[in-house]
Amino acid sequence: MNHIKIFSDSTCDLPKSLLERYDIGIIPLYVTFGDDAFRDGVDMTPPEMYKRVEECGKLPKTSSPSPADFMQAFEPFVKEGRNILYIGLSSHLSSTIQNATIAGEMLGEGSVTVIDSLNLSTGIGIPVLKAAMALEAGTSLEDTVKLVEDVRGKMETEFIIDTLDYLYKGGRCSGLQNLIGSLLRIRPVIKVVDGKMTPANKIRGKREKALEQLKQNALDHVNEMDKDIVFVTHSLSLDDAQMLQEELKQKTGAKHVFLSDCGCVISSHCGPNTIGIVYARK
Repeated sequence: MNHIKIFSDSTCDLPKSLLERYDIGIIPLYVTFGDDAFRDGVDMTPPEMYKRVEECGKLPKTSSPSPADFMQAFEPFVKEGRNILYIGLSSHLSSTIQNATIAGEMLGEGSVTVIDSLNLSTGIGIPVLKAAMALEAGTSLEDTVKLVEDVRGKMETEFIIDTLDYLYKGGRCSGLQNLIGSLLRIRPVIKVVDGKMTPANKIRGKREKALEQLKQNALDHVNEMDKDIVFVTHSLSLDDAQMLQEELKQKTGAKHVFLSDCGCVISSHCGPNTIGIVYARK
């Protein structure tokens, strides 16, 4: 048994097959409609969430796991004498890191190592996988932490949002902006910079044009790309994601180009048909 247990949270959007392969624990965030709270990926899936949004016309609120949630997940492994390595959602976007740190302090000094990914979705997932692979190969916890801290500064996380409706419902753009954007078919490009979601560009026109631009943005940096792991991450846009996956396989020479579904928390902020390409630089 490995004496180190890796955890992340539901916003890492790693496929179940990879979570099982590397025995990665997941602590779910919450999506809340009124008085009803649901654990992301446990009690509610993105299709169910989108259906509920259509029915009530409002987005859910999202919240981090509590310190007690983290305690409940971590404590059994600490009692076994195992150390915990937790890599979670950017502290600029959530109190998840803070609450994991509180739980770690309650469990005793040195038992839990918390790393702020400064990212979201598979921008968390890649550092998590890198850590899991390193530990499996016998790397020490100290050196694995250094590896993760190095990788997190090299992440490229870029998404295209297909509709402004969710940004509008979430209060991130005005009704007028939503109307104009919809009429002009503007699709925002969102990048993660210094742990925050940042508008990087706007693409006007057909979705195909936006997908081509997203792909080209990645291919423009193919010589700088760490080709061990690349993700195409999407929210209910499987056909387009598979198309990008095949093209990236052919044109990057990457060892693994994985597909990933956005969970409820990420999907609630960006909406259906959002799609992104995520990788690390060398």
